[in-house]
Amino acid sequence: MFFDTRPKVSVHVMQTNETFPCAHDESLLQAMLRLGRKGIPVGCVNGGCGVCKVRVIEGQCRPLGPVSRAHVSAAEEAQGFTLACRVAPVTAIRLEVAGKFEKPFRKGFAAAAKS
Repeated sequence: MFFDTRPKVSVHVMQTNETFPCAHDESLLQAMLRLGRKGIPVGCVNGGCGVCKVRVIEGQCRPLGPVSRAHVSAAEEAQGFTLACRVAPVTAIRLEVAGKFEKPFRKGFAAAAKS
């Protein structure tokens, strides 16, 4: 059995009021997926689709790679917007999901929309 002993900080998703630990060397999105949590919508996990767009309300992140200007403008970035797959936490993070939040995670959402 593998125990992850890397130092971690907490990441809090405002819409779900859920907090999960994230290592300084993994993306916010990787940590959420590793733990089987829900909250941040998941797309390509490589910065190309923009599905995991979030706004960091509190805390600091560092870039893990470029963020496409097609998905996050310079003005948005200045307001705290980024892609969760392209940043790692430096300090504890509080974030809001910027895109459509309910669609990927709410059970029965697609069925309800067809009704």
